[in-house]
Amino acid sequence: MRVVLQRVSRSSVTIDGRIAGAIGRGFCLLVGFTHGDTRVQVDWMAEKVAGLRLFTDSEGRLNLALGEVGGALLVVSQFTLYGDTLKGRRPSFIAAARAEEAIPLYERFLSRLRERGLTVAAGEFGADMQVEIHNDGPVTLILDRDS
Repeated sequence: MRVVLQRVSRSSVTIDGRIAGAIGRGFCLLVGFTHGDTRVQVDWMAEKVAGLRLFTDSEGRLNLALGEVGGALLVVSQFTLYGDTLKGRRPSFIAAARAEEAIPLYERFLSRLRERGLTVAAGEFGADMQVEIHNDGPVTLILDRDS
């Protein structure tokens, strides 16, 4: 499982001209799954994201978590996170999990984040989406969770 996390001042996802999800301050998460990813990895990632202290406190230190600042999450599925560009000029997406495997994991991830009391907006798995990201900082992390 791989997540690209960006701290945002605002973010939205549009599908076929309609806004499918939008948030103000928080994290935009681009989420990809590979073969063999498990519910254990998904649960770990949800806990990790919820607990990351990436917002500044009164002393200007990255010391506050999402829930402490009333932030929200925009979660967008993105199989291209597992694109392999080592050979040639066209990426290979063989490492990306097929929809049958990835959709239940994606839905579990959304559920686990919501269970932590977080506000979660989301894109639509497999849709052609336009994602607007206003990166704050910029603060961007790549989170990987192998078995």
